[in-house]
Amino acid sequence: MDIFYASLVSLFVLVVSFSLHFFLYKSKPTKDGILLPPGRTGWPVIGESFEFLATGWKGQPEKFIFDRMSKFSPIVFRTSLMLEDAAVFCGAQGNKFLFSNENKLVQGWWPASVDKIFPSSDKTSKIEAIKMRKMLPNFFKPEALHRYVPVMDVVTQQHFAMGWEGKDEIVTYELTKNFTFWLACKIFISIDEPERVRYLSGPFESIALGLLAIPIDLPGTPFRRGINAANFIRKELLNIVKQRKTELAQGKATPTQDILSHMLLFRDEDGEFMAEYDIADKILGLLIGGHDTASSACAFIVKYLAELPEIYNGVYKEQIEIAKSKAAGELLSWEDLSKMKYSWNVACEVLRLAPPLQGAFREAITDFMYNGYSIPKGWKLYWSANSTHKNPEFFPEPQKFDPSRFEGNGPAPYTFVPFGGGPRMCPGKEYARLEILVFMHHLVTKFKWEKIIPDEQIVVNPMPSPAKGLPIRLYPHKG
Repeated sequence: MDIFYASLVSLFVLVVSFSLHFFLYKSKPTKDGILLPPGRTGWPVIGESFEFLATGWKGQPEKFIFDRMSKFSPIVFRTSLMLEDAAVFCGAQGNKFLFSNENKLVQGWWPASVDKIFPSSDKTSKIEAIKMRKMLPNFFKPEALHRYVPVMDVVTQQHFAMGWEGKDEIVTYELTKNFTFWLACKIFISIDEPERVRYLSGPFESIALGLLAIPIDLPGTPFRRGINAANFIRKELLNIVKQRKTELAQGKATPTQDILSHMLLFRDEDGEFMAEYDIADKILGLLIGGHDTASSACAFIVKYLAELPEIYNGVYKEQIEIAKSKAAGELLSWEDLSKMKYSWNVACEVLRLAPPLQGAFREAITDFMYNGYSIPKGWKLYWSANSTHKNPEFFPEPQKFDPSRFEGNGPAPYTFVPFGGGPRMCPGKEYARLEILVFMHHLVTKFKWEKIIPDEQIVVNPMPSPAKGLPIRLYPHKG
């Protein structure tokens, strides 16, 4: 099937190869005499989508952005992505503009592939999305998360005991994916039996790959596999939702035990409960968001700590002091995590260099002007984390690993955006911070390690990951 898919794509490219060079490289196209941003639209229909995705497959997602910033404009350029006319807003100025004008000039938008995999993400369910964003902060606010730190600690200890301890070599990314999914299942839906977690986790990779695939719905394509995987998981989650509803009614489950109970008992301004299908869909989205992004971040923490012994030593020194302050068997607390300042600076530098969220789309909901150019209503607008994260204007020597960038007041506003920004900033930012720090604590207090493949390539599809999963050799601390 993969050969069939590749052949289909090749055939399509040949069919459109009549396109003339000048069509691909328009510098400042106009529409009815209105000046549009400089750029190029690429091939008919597919635009520059393949180039956009291919730079990630080669491990250099920033190349697509920086090549066009250099050729056309460092502020905004035109392109065509995911079958849509698009403009890429660059730098801190672009981030600030898009994040600050949410629901004024722009609104959230996802490619057609996302609408098909998450039917409730379409326009008819925008009200549901607004309800969700009102409800989630209550669950993810710091005081609500305090009680989950010991739970995270227990799951993390179990994860290391089962997956790491007693092993000479492990494949990091497989284990960090298992870890973050297990934790998400425990915190969101109170499922922590390893076999059940493994059963649910199987299809998630297909969903992630399908979300940003070219939306060609044919057997064997990544897009079709993503749809099938999402339907399978949604059906499983719907059964879990119905079971929990019964348990709540019978007093066998508590209203505060996890986000599933929280959703089932949540009423909107009209006193209406969320529909079961919508809850299943939202839990599916949360499991993807709470699993894929953090698993990538944890894997890259392992990578950079293996490569940089002085950074490892700094993290180890901080974490071993915290470990020594605990009584035998005493679990980590919120207060312990608040002491992990250097560790979090290290994690932030990892998120800068390998942001799990490469960027996101908005949609222009009215015509407006930006930097002297007209942005038509309906255009899709993309912001890229790498346009600031790897830009020497904002981070001197951007390829250098330097956690001190995050000391004091840290980076300038709108330059460090691993969780997005504005009203649509990831509501799980604090949750991610907690799980990453608990992971780092057990990682460095239990092991040193070295990479088995010193020059392993990085692939971004759609999140960064080591091409071979980052195999490492473990050296447990003695005593």
